Amino acid sequence: MIRQDSRSRRPARTRTGPRRPRALAVTAASLVVGAGVALAFSGCGFVGPGQVSTIGDVDFDTPMPVPPLAGSRVDADGTRVFSLEAQAGTTEFAPGAPSETWGFDGAYLGPTIVADRGERVRVDVTNSLDEATSVHWHGMHLPAEMDGGPHQAVEPGATWSPEWEIDQRAGTLWYHPHPHGETEQHVARGLAGVFLVRDDAESALPLPREYGVDDLPVIVQDAAFSDDGRLESSATGFAGRLGDELIVNGARAPYAVVEDEVVRLRLINASTARTYAFGWEDERPVDVIATDGGLLGASVALDRVVLSPGERAEVLVRLTPGEELRLQSVMTPEAAGLQPAIASMNGATDAFDVLELRAADRLDPAPDVPERLAEQPPVGAEDVVTTRTFRLDGFEINGRTMRMDHVDETVTVGTTERWIVENVSEMPHSFHVHDVQFRLEAIDGAPPPAELAGWKDTILVRPGSRYELILRFEDYADPDTPYMYHCHLLMHEDQGMMGQFTVVEPGRRATMTEETDHDHAH
Repeated sequence: MIRQDSRSRRPARTRTGPRRPRALAVTAASLVVGAGVALAFSGCGFVGPGQVSTIGDVDFDTPMPVPPLAGSRVDADGTRVFSLEAQAGTTEFAPGAPSETWGFDGAYLGPTIVADRGERVRVDVTNSLDEATSVHWHGMHLPAEMDGGPHQAVEPGATWSPEWEIDQRAGTLWYHPHPHGETEQHVARGLAGVFLVRDDAESALPLPREYGVDDLPVIVQDAAFSDDGRLESSATGFAGRLGDELIVNGARAPYAVVEDEVVRLRLINASTARTYAFGWEDERPVDVIATDGGLLGASVALDRVVLSPGERAEVLVRLTPGEELRLQSVMTPEAAGLQPAIASMNGATDAFDVLELRAADRLDPAPDVPERLAEQPPVGAEDVVTTRTFRLDGFEINGRTMRMDHVDETVTVGTTERWIVENVSEMPHSFHVHDVQFRLEAIDGAPPPAELAGWKDTILVRPGSRYELILRFEDYADPDTPYMYHCHLLMHEDQGMMGQFTVVEPGRRATMTEETDHDHAH
C-alpha cells in the first residue's frame, strides 16, 4: 500500500530544483534540413529550450497522491451514473506558493472513473469555468455524439450528460478537454483524469489490481515553475510547450511506499508536447504488459518504453524488501527519430527523474506473470476494403487544416480499413484516432515490434516513417456527427492539424460538406 514514509535511506540533499537552461536563441527554421519544412517555419520564431536534465537533482520528498475513485450511483434502469465538475482553483506545487489551476471536482486533475465492460454508464459533466470546454474520453469506443470532441462543447454553467455502453477490452484510458483551438491550454491547466475499463478476462489473471495499493496510476506531465514554486509559462519548441520539470499525479518530486512484491504502474503521458522514454535507474528491463487498448499477448521486456502525448503503457516491476528504485525518462534523438539539432529543441535530448518507489521492509508475495496475457487475433488485413493515406507535414494533414463544417473522410459501418500515416517532414508528430482502437500492420514495411503489436489509439509517428494501421468500424453509424483524427501534440491540434470522419450506413454520405480530393485505393 502507499503511505507517507518518515524514513530516508538516501543521503539528504538541499532542494535546489533542476537546472534551468536558457532557451536557445535560434529559430527552428534555421536548424531544419529540407526546403519544405524550412519554409513552413520561417518567421515563426519557435525557440526551443536548451537541454534539460534533472537526474540526481530531485529530492523525492513528496508522497505521491493517488487520484480518488469517482463515486457513482446506479439508476433504476441499471445505468451507472458518474459526475464531473470542471472548475477553477489553486494548487500549491510548493508550500505557500499557490498557482491558478483547473481540475475536475477539485483544483487539479480529476477522479479516476472505473467501469466494467458491458455496463451502461452516464457522466454528468458540469462546466463551472468562465469559458466553454469539453471532455473527450480518450481511447473509448462510443457514439460520436458522446465522444466529447469539439462539437460537444459544454458552455459555462451548462451540464452535458453523455451515455453509452462500455464495449471494449480492459484498459487504461483517460479523459481530457478537446475544445477547438484551446486544448493545449485546458490540459496544461490541469483538466485530465483516468478512466479504467475492467473485464472478466483481465480480472481472471493473477495481476496487481488493487487501486492505489499495488495498481498505481502515474499521470506524467511537464511544467515550468518560478523560483518560489509557482507555475509559469514553458518554453515552446516546434512540438509545443516543454517544461523543465515533471509532475506526477499533480505532485513535484513524488515517492510511493509500496508493500507488495510486484507493482503495476499505469503510465499515462498527459503532457501536451513532450515524448518520454521511461526506464529504471538500474537499467533492469521494463516489463510492459499493456498499451493503449489493453493487455498485450505476453509481457515484453524493454530497455525503455517510449510514449508520446496521449499514449499509455502498463508496466510491472518486482521489488525486494527495503529497496528504493527510481523511474526515469531519458530521451535520445535516436528514440525520437529526430536529427540532433531538432531533437535538442523539442525535448528529445532531455532526461528526468520521474518517481521513486520505496519498498517496505516486508512485502506481500506475488505470483509470476502469466506467460500468456490475452488473445491477440490477427490484425485483419485480409478484410480491408478501403485504404486511406494521411500525410503529416507542418501543422497540416494532407495539405489541409481543420474546418469544423467539413468532413474529410466517410467510413462505411461494418468495414475494415487501412490507414497509411506518413510523416513527410523532419519534425515530431503523433497520430490519434477517435472511436476505435487500431492494430499496426507495418512500420516502414516491416512488422511492428512486440510492444506495438497490441491495440492502440495513439502512435508516435517518427519523421520520414510510414505506419500502416488496420481499423475496424463495427457500429455507431451517424452521418450528422463526426469523429476526429489528429496530431496529439496539442499545439499542433490547436493549430489545425486535425481532420474529421463520419461513420455511415452503406450507401449513405455525411451530412456535412465532404472533402474528396486526396488519394484512396479501394
